[in-house]
Amino acid sequence: MKYYNAVQFTFFPLDYKSWNNQNLSSVPLDLDVRLRRLDLSNNLIRQLHTLALPYLDKALQSLSGLKTLDISMNGLSDDAVELYLRNKSSLDQLKMTGNALKRLSHSLFKESKGLRTITIDDNLISEIEQGTFEPLIHLETLNLAKNNLAHICDFKLHQIKYLNVSRNSVEFFVTRQDDQLYRLEVLDLSYNKLLYFPIVPKMNCLRYLHLQNNMIGTLNSEATMVSETNSLYNEITRKKIVTKNNLHSNWRPMPLIYIDLSYNHFRSFPLETLSLLSSLETLNFSYNCLQNIFWDIRNYSESGHVRQLFFPSLKHLDLQSNGLLYMSPLFLNSLTQIETLNLEDNSVSQSTQQINVSTSCVALGQLRTLKHLNLKENNIKILEPHTFQRTSLVSLNLAKNVHMVIHEGALEGAQTSLQSLIISEINMSSSHLSLPCLPALTQLNLSNNHLDVIPSSLICSPLREVDIRNNVLMTLNHSLIQALSTHLTIMYISGNGFNCCDSKWLKILNETKIKLPDIGEAECFTRVRKFVMTEYLKNHVLNCLFHTQPQEVHPGQIIIIILFVGVILAVLIVFSRKLCCTKRSFVV
Repeated sequence: MKYYNAVQFTFFPLDYKSWNNQNLSSVPLDLDVRLRRLDLSNNLIRQLHTLALPYLDKALQSLSGLKTLDISMNGLSDDAVELYLRNKSSLDQLKMTGNALKRLSHSLFKESKGLRTITIDDNLISEIEQGTFEPLIHLETLNLAKNNLAHICDFKLHQIKYLNVSRNSVEFFVTRQDDQLYRLEVLDLSYNKLLYFPIVPKMNCLRYLHLQNNMIGTLNSEATMVSETNSLYNEITRKKIVTKNNLHSNWRPMPLIYIDLSYNHFRSFPLETLSLLSSLETLNFSYNCLQNIFWDIRNYSESGHVRQLFFPSLKHLDLQSNGLLYMSPLFLNSLTQIETLNLEDNSVSQSTQQINVSTSCVALGQLRTLKHLNLKENNIKILEPHTFQRTSLVSLNLAKNVHMVIHEGALEGAQTSLQSLIISEINMSSSHLSLPCLPALTQLNLSNNHLDVIPSSLICSPLREVDIRNNVLMTLNHSLIQALSTHLTIMYISGNGFNCCDSKWLKILNETKIKLPDIGEAECFTRVRKFVMTEYLKNHVLNCLFHTQPQEVHPGQIIIIILFVGVILAVLIVFSRKLCCTKRSFVV
């Protein structure tokens, strides 16, 4: 029992000390020599003065065995930081976020060469001397985000696995080519001013490349961009003769599986460059300016035959918000392994016929491996029959295609595999909604429409989640609800004008303990008044004892009531006048 209490009491390990956010103006004296992790972040230890140097030396002299040091958010200058790192050969992790560093010198880490992780984000760094990081042979993670770096023109850090240079002002990233292996796996260049793709090391292990929120694609064509990238490389490396396409030759063997190119300035899809990435699985190309994806590539021969390229490993493609009108059939053919396609917020329509640019459509039947398709907000007016023929869709999002008409047979081909279907915010009435039997469907969203009836064909679907919010439903077919209750676990029903006294379906949902998360917002009506459903359920027998229909007052009824009241008033007036006259006669 005593041992248990001792363990409970020793909450912080002896080798760790945190002085975080203590308003310190200097490093505490007499620090424990056993310390391996020291946190001095969020204090007031700013620029060091000459008089304070002996004091600091004394405070830190016993910490030669320190493994982790956090001196973030202290406003420290370059010289001050260098003093902290003296005699720190055991230091493994260093964090200096939010200080005032402007220039990293080659002497900064000369006494802390065992570092594996360095975080110097959110400083003012605009210059890094050659030889600053190269001697740190154990360094794996380097975070230089949120600084003032303008370019990286001679990347030589062979040992680094993770490099974050996001949120700087980097215009280009160039590696001088050699035959050494670079261990870099993750490169984050997002939120910069890149005009070109980075020229990565010839021999690399790069798997994740973040290039979002840059200016890549500003140059009109892919050919121009590639040419200027190679010219830039030759200029930086001072090569007078262009010998090869450095960009493409280095991208071809790259084992990249993920690239984010969202929020750039692409007006054409860089087919040839991206098709070199044979291992690429995920491509985020959202929020660019494509409008059309043409098959605009060079031919190797003079025969004039169109050359077919492929994206052999690409499974997830995001093209959201590109203003897309047209996608070449040859481009769709190149997506041989595609599983997820996001086309949200474009203007593409589906097509099963021959495609030309003027039709603004996409032949979805070509994508036989496709499982997840997002066509939300695409201005689709008609969903034609056999649109998804030969596909094996698992999820389909058709939301916000206002006034879209779904033809009977539109889901043929996908009806046996479809598990999730979203048809919300379309302003659709029940007469325009025709759904086949969907034996695999488990999730259905019909919210924000004008439905007064739920399709009876859903009786054959093992639905687990249903959303019918904000329609014009007065009741639900209790037989359908009874059948669905076998699998149903959650249902959203608010925003409808339900009849309180025709609520057998609601009793079924209650009895089967199906979750109704928004029942506190749902309302129903009787001839007398409106109820919140939770209030109605407390005493539904009394509320509906004399009222079996919802309150419906027609204009004709109002006129009759007004006339009836008018007649009664007229009779009363005449009677009272006669009574007055009679009384006067009696008095005389």
